[in-house]
Amino acid sequence: MRWWSLANLVSNVGTWMQLTAQNLLVLELTGSAALTGLSVSLQAAPGLLLGLAGGAAVDAWPRKLTAAVSQALLGVIAVVTAVLIALGQLNVGVLMALAVVTGLIATVDAPACALLGNDLVPPRDVPSAIAVGSLVHGVGRLGGAAAAGVLVSWWGAGAAYAANGLSFLFVATVIPFLRPAPGAVPVEPVAAPAGKAPAGKASPGKTPAAERRRGTGAREGLVFFFRRPRLVALAVITAMSSVFGRNYTLTLAVLVTGPLAGGAAEFGAVSTVLAVGGVVGAVLAGRLTAPTVRLVGTMAAVGGLLQVAAGLSPSLAVLMALIVPMAIVESVSDTAGTTVLQTDPPPRMRGRVLGVWRSVSTGWGLVGPPLLGLLMEWAGARGALVIGGVLIAGVVGAGAALHGRRSPAAASPAVASPAAVSPAEAGAAVASAAVVSAAVVSATAGAARRPAAPAAVPLMPAPLDGAHDAVAVPTRA
Repeated sequence: MRWWSLANLVSNVGTWMQLTAQNLLVLELTGSAALTGLSVSLQAAPGLLLGLAGGAAVDAWPRKLTAAVSQALLGVIAVVTAVLIALGQLNVGVLMALAVVTGLIATVDAPACALLGNDLVPPRDVPSAIAVGSLVHGVGRLGGAAAAGVLVSWWGAGAAYAANGLSFLFVATVIPFLRPAPGAVPVEPVAAPAGKAPAGKASPGKTPAAERRRGTGAREGLVFFFRRPRLVALAVITAMSSVFGRNYTLTLAVLVTGPLAGGAAEFGAVSTVLAVGGVVGAVLAGRLTAPTVRLVGTMAAVGGLLQVAAGLSPSLAVLMALIVPMAIVESVSDTAGTTVLQTDPPPRMRGRVLGVWRSVSTGWGLVGPPLLGLLMEWAGARGALVIGGVLIAGVVGAGAALHGRRSPAAASPAVASPAAVSPAEAGAAVASAAVVSAAVVSATAGAARRPAAPAAVPLMPAPLDGAHDAVAVPTRA
């Protein structure tokens, strides 16, 4: 697991270096923010349209081989792009085509690497492994954006692409040496239909590999997902939170520079507080043992109420005191939701479930920012935060009320679980958020009051689904 975490960190740094360089490169070639956004959308499009097919491929193919090959292909694309830049042969059309190919490979790479990371630890440690992945992703994002600024200013965008290509190839080299933890990859007995070979034995004329590939159709994954109340509820909670609650780079930017009369330095301090809160939340989430959809809903509702309070903040200091627990709660909710998503389905279905999730989350990730922008135009930054928070808490509360009306006898086993209630976990996360708030705010409030020259901020898309991920990024677990 240590080698995988190291590879994950190196790769995430490289990914964010390339994303930053890509946005700057499109701006340099075209001078158009619209075309820059188009490059992001083109890279996201395969996830929206082919995410389910990519998940089905992960279920059908050997996981380590699939992850290694996809990482190597992404590395080759990055290196080819760097060579084209060095030779002066890269134009906007070629760059857009390479973005599409990158997004296409990522539909297989993302679920393969996510599930491969879970295979390296015992099942009881999966929540901790996912929390470590979230922490690594956050550090990689900050480090990658900073490193891109240095590389691009010294050697140009090609250097960032070359570095990312090497990071992909490093991961592809590490993967063959990874060994699954004992019991991490259970083999499910499958009841044999009439006339077929019994479970555990290959049918006559069929190899064991062919037997493993039976029932890996994309349609089966789609049907499974939408017949699983727990996964549907998780999707609804996450969609509401992503659309109305987690585009803080947009809502807080307008709030700080508008009603709170701040500037670049103040918004930089707010962004720092958000980042620190996310890291603290990832550390706290590592203590979860059996996260549930109810815990995800509780954290989302608490985050919604904190968002309402943030929208009504009378000053920057009050806002920073509130966004620390907001970021912590969001990080805990994300980690709990990702754990449920990756462990609730049976092992043979997990790739397709992640594929369905990639498609639907890309959809709401693309719809969310424009919808939130319209809401802000109508109600302002304060109104958007308050209305969004009320909607999130209201939907979670309504879902809990509807679920509570169902009798235990009628409740689906997928929803009614003895571990469904986690008040201790929820209370610990909220209490920890309150304790950390004062320390973080005191460390950043002074920086916010000091005048500072506005720094050049690379154009980057906001996270699209709250899982510390952007659809434009071929991410790892």
